[in-house]
Amino acid sequence: MKRRDDMDKKELRRSQLDLLKAISPLEYEQKCFEIEQRFFRSDFWKNSEVVAVTVSKPPEVNTWNIIKRGWEEGKTICVPKCMPKTKELIFHELNSFQELETVFYGLFEPTPSITKRVHRDSIQSVIVPGLAYTEKGYRLGFGGGYYDRFLSGFNGHTLSLAFSEQLVENLPLESFDIPVAEIITENGRIHCE
Repeated sequence: MKRRDDMDKKELRRSQLDLLKAISPLEYEQKCFEIEQRFFRSDFWKNSEVVAVTVSKPPEVNTWNIIKRGWEEGKTICVPKCMPKTKELIFHELNSFQELETVFYGLFEPTPSITKRVHRDSIQSVIVPGLAYTEKGYRLGFGGGYYDRFLSGFNGHTLSLAFSEQLVENLPLESFDIPVAEIITENGRIHCE
């Protein structure tokens, strides 16, 4: 694992993105498949009826198959809408990829006019995205603090899906950083302290 405490967050985000972009397309597909299989066998997945997940874009771990599998299994899948003015996440139930719209940075988010808002207290489990993680569950997000705000006061289960390349020894931490309870990589599951 790499030491990352001597870099600032912006520099760290850039180097993590470069690291992820260096994964070959075939290796990326294989790693995503292994992470998905491990995830689908987890209690987190089996015991959750209402799952919140971000719609991924490369080079993040692919979440599209997780969304599809959730629909197949009759789960309620919620995806976030970012509110830049307040830096908050509002989750909406997603029943079709056609209910998504493209927003800033090419991200896919729910179209509010045709999707139903899901209150935070109804969400049982959240798959939390990030660029780098420590084994204690702390993460480096994409910037903006949206998930830290959402997770503050969230009482459900939290988990992140990550490539082994995203595991680091330590990260610059701030008082508002909230760790996830579990991380699943292509190599195994990490129960964070």
